[in-house]
Amino acid sequence: MCTFDPQNSNDMQFKDVIGQEAVKQKLILSVKENRVPHAQLFLGPAGSGKMPLALAYAQYILCPNRTATDSCGVCPTCQKISKLVHPDLHFVMPTAVTKKVKKDPESDLFSEEWREYVLQNKGYIDASSWYGFLDVENKQGVINVRDAATLLRKLSFKSYEGEYKIAIIWMAEKVNEVAANKLLKLLEEPPEKTVFILIAENQDQLLATIKSRTALVKIPQIDLNDVANALITREGCDANIARNAAMVAEGNWLNACRFSKDQEDEKFFFTTFQQWMRLCFKAAVGELIDFVNNIKSLGREKQKELLQYGLKIVRNSMLFNNNLAQIVMLPDDEKQFNSKFAPFINPANLAQIAELLEESMRQIERNGYAPLIFLDTSLKMVKLLKVKA
Repeated sequence: MCTFDPQNSNDMQFKDVIGQEAVKQKLILSVKENRVPHAQLFLGPAGSGKMPLALAYAQYILCPNRTATDSCGVCPTCQKISKLVHPDLHFVMPTAVTKKVKKDPESDLFSEEWREYVLQNKGYIDASSWYGFLDVENKQGVINVRDAATLLRKLSFKSYEGEYKIAIIWMAEKVNEVAANKLLKLLEEPPEKTVFILIAENQDQLLATIKSRTALVKIPQIDLNDVANALITREGCDANIARNAAMVAEGNWLNACRFSKDQEDEKFFFTTFQQWMRLCFKAAVGELIDFVNNIKSLGREKQKELLQYGLKIVRNSMLFNNNLAQIVMLPDDEKQFNSKFAPFINPANLAQIAELLEESMRQIERNGYAPLIFLDTSLKMVKLLKVKA
């Protein structure tokens, strides 16, 4: 088992970022050579450490006593950043109405919650847990024009303490078009000594105008060994549990932590998807209707995660079908199910099944009615699973 220590420090240094050594060196070099782009896009999958990298980078830029490899971690500047209270470090994130903020939500209204949430998770955060932390129920967060206007006002002033002002825009794909137009002016004509760090996971959802005005920094999945070692050294995990969690997580630190904390909960998507596909094989319409009605209680983020799990199984099926089972990273019971499911995925239906699951995710993202979406997906899946190569 793992013994998680909530008292671990909240340092925001490069040494505290799990893996990602090549990215760290690239960021450090940009500061050493005085070539810090005014607007950068940190693009990478969930759980890859984009926010910890952004915070470590911001601290390295602002630290007056930085070394060749990291910020000092002890000066007043570093101490303020470690608590997310430095006056020259600004945050924008997606928000929605809550019990506390009943109308006109914007990032500044949730600054206390944001600090608590980010520090509690040491920067390793995702949209699902952020929305859960705010208790927005089934609403989707957005970065709106009020966020952009507030940021514009803040950045119009000179820096308070440091040489630079730094704005971190988390989940930049949630910027709506009206806000984007205002932000574009900032990105095109930034105030002097201002650095923008945009963080995103889904490149397809990013507005092209924003992508074109930022320097891309690709953040890959965390190496499996780095994930396993961090679970052992940071979280006190047993080596076998750590290795299994790292393998299942596929470079996502958040998923690795969730699996290692409570492996039974992480089996939920496996057992649910397995049940769903068995009902589709049987073409049991009555049971499928009961199944999709139960799906409604999951909430949108978990519904999307279930569909994402299905996409992983479909992808793994092609590996099985091409004699590459050795590189499928799943626990034994899931791998056994996947091997039996694989023969039903072939070149004649692969693209259609993948697109079906992806379209279902898009409809859930747009606040579609989940039972109807899952029922439509189920009935189409019944037919597709019968298609032969």
